[in-house]
Amino acid sequence: MSAPRSLPLVALFTAGYLAPYLLPTVVGRLDAGLPLSATQAGAVGSALLLSSAAAGFLLASKAERIGARALARAGLALAVLGYGGAALSGAVPLVVAGLVAGGFGSGTATTVAATGIAARPDPHRTTTLGLLGVSALAGAVYLTVPHLGPGHGQPLAAIALTALAVWPLTARLPRRTAVRAPGGRATGLPHRRPGTVLAAAMFCWSLAQNSLWGVSGRIGLAQAHLGEATVGAVFAVALGTALLGVIGASALGPRLGRALPIGAGTALIAGCIALSASANGLASFATGEISWNTVYPVVLSYVIGLAAALDPRGRWAVLVGSASSLGTAAGPLAGSLLAARTGFPVMGLVLAPGLLVVALPMTAVALHTGGRRLLPGVVRRRGGTPVVEIPVDGAAEPARRAYGTAGPHRTGATGL
Repeated sequence: MSAPRSLPLVALFTAGYLAPYLLPTVVGRLDAGLPLSATQAGAVGSALLLSSAAAGFLLASKAERIGARALARAGLALAVLGYGGAALSGAVPLVVAGLVAGGFGSGTATTVAATGIAARPDPHRTTTLGLLGVSALAGAVYLTVPHLGPGHGQPLAAIALTALAVWPLTARLPRRTAVRAPGGRATGLPHRRPGTVLAAAMFCWSLAQNSLWGVSGRIGLAQAHLGEATVGAVFAVALGTALLGVIGASALGPRLGRALPIGAGTALIAGCIALSASANGLASFATGEISWNTVYPVVLSYVIGLAAALDPRGRWAVLVGSASSLGTAAGPLAGSLLAARTGFPVMGLVLAPGLLVVALPMTAVALHTGGRRLLPGVVRRRGGTPVVEIPVDGAAEPARRAYGTAGPHRTGATGL
């Protein structure tokens, strides 16, 4: 895979995912800097994520007709105006409107990135590059923002400036990315059953994890009896180890297939959630949070790659990502209600088995669609590099050609 050709997609991925990654500090600063309660600030954060998910659902089937370049520029412009306007305003209605608009822009950028990544020769490797970029940038923001003073504007300005910086790279995106079947017939949404199962499972997967993530700070302060600075340090280290997880996933690539990383990784995450929820000191809290954040991006990269493999036009990648955003948006509220009724340890004992149950259909989909995806017009050896490229019924490789990646390539390469 050519890294320069993937750069616009990786940059769009980073710009689109940055807001969810920074959601804890965005919500925390809304609560501290504006006349909003903690619940109201959380609701605003959920509105941002819901707007992002709505963009994915609305644009999944329209991205090809609109074109990657135009859609990416519209999404980035909306992100710059929305987040930038919210950063500069102190009026709650304007801040909320800006965050909702910015969230739609983030979701639009993510839609273009997901569609383009699905057309790459190795979508998993491009995904890991995107996760590496957003994890590194979010980590830098988390380390820098506390030194810039109070207020809600700093993290929102960081998201807006990121979108602005990515704008020039959109010139390298194609005007149109339509992929059609031989003979000019429009192709329908393939693999409907496994795609629907994966989207539903991904909603539950994200819901369970973000139910605990939304109250992790309270667990550290109230149950593990740690100071705010110590809890913040644990989260910073956890975000750093997430980078290691992404690098490991990129180096590992497709060697283990998709089913094992998704199934076993989700089981490990379930154990980390149970440990974090029952933490009563620094050792257990740090172990649970750091281990969890190390494994999470590994599993996420394989799930995104699996969704991309279901449809080379990227529609399932967009829909599965949007379902994940819905789960992310609902997670903090669900976690707060569950913790209030049962306590943190029992909440962990509910969420962990739930994740194990969710892992079953996700693993089943990965097994059902195991091996390399067969792009139109290409005959491949299962699990390896192309042996020979034979046009089938005169069909070309439109998905690959659209993003400038025509010609033989090595899907098993380990280099980035």
